[in-house]
Amino acid sequence: MKKPIRVAVTGAAGNIGYSLVFPIAAGDMLGKDQPVILQLVELPNAIQALHGVALELDDCAYPLLAGIEVADNSAAGFKDADVVMLVGAKPRGPGQTRADLIRDNGPIFTGQGDAIDQNAAPDVKVIVVGNPCNTNALIAASRARRTDKANYTAMTRLDQNRATGQIAKKLGIAPGAVRDTFIWGNHSDTMVPDFSKGYVLHGGEKKAIAEVVSSDWLATDFDKTVRTRGKAIIDARGKSSAASAAQAAMDHIHDWFLGTGDNTVVSMAVPSDGSYGIPEGLVYSFPVRITAPWKYEIIQGLPIDAAMQARIDNSTKELLAEREAVKDLL
Repeated sequence: MKKPIRVAVTGAAGNIGYSLVFPIAAGDMLGKDQPVILQLVELPNAIQALHGVALELDDCAYPLLAGIEVADNSAAGFKDADVVMLVGAKPRGPGQTRADLIRDNGPIFTGQGDAIDQNAAPDVKVIVVGNPCNTNALIAASRARRTDKANYTAMTRLDQNRATGQIAKKLGIAPGAVRDTFIWGNHSDTMVPDFSKGYVLHGGEKKAIAEVVSSDWLATDFDKTVRTRGKAIIDARGKSSAASAAQAAMDHIHDWFLGTGDNTVVSMAVPSDGSYGIPEGLVYSFPVRITAPWKYEIIQGLPIDAAMQARIDNSTKELLAEREAVKDLL
């Protein structure tokens, strides 16, 4: 049997965490032959609920679940972790601006970044789900000394999945037939959904998305729906995305570890290396390919017209403003 991979999940008793830990234990994220040890982390006031989650995991008797550890602090929860999924974050309160939320969450991710760097495995892989995830990842990565800043990432796979789902629905096909949509920028309404490399397997043929879907719809309804889908879900159910966010987080880690096998483009918010003029170090969503287990590569040389460039620049501007707001924490 393979050595178990240790996966730490914060906010593990919350809505997203609860939707996440069971399919991880079942092998949906790391593979059906990969044992896992779940390290579940919660705030002290939620630890009783977390013990309930652990009891349920026991009762599922997952063959791949090699252990469950429960902690009410990050230092213990991240001990020797190979993967850390930072799900827990303070939600935006009534009347709060995005800047307010960033300031509230900043110290949380400073502490978690310190705990990861001091306690997790040296080659730990990190995904930030808790919003505003790009800047929270930037804050956590700023604490990295022993660990690799390049391995601190944020989740824009949910936005890519939403884009894929919208195109599939428009064409009346399964989402698996839609390939290579991706996201530029921030996980906010300044994000830029991009279908320029996308194609569909339609009627036995491979066709560019732009050939089979109206350009007017792509520029209007599609673009707006992807960028504002989170708000629409909150308006509809009174709560933010949970199951879809959990699925996207697993997709992110699944593809980072196992790859896609066919050079499929995936969206990951990663520390910029200066590609496409994005300031170095800014955690920005790029189109990437997985070149080997735990190795991503930003796809280079994509043509970008003036209109697209202006939107990419706008999302960059927003992330730079967020970085400025937390500069004392970096």
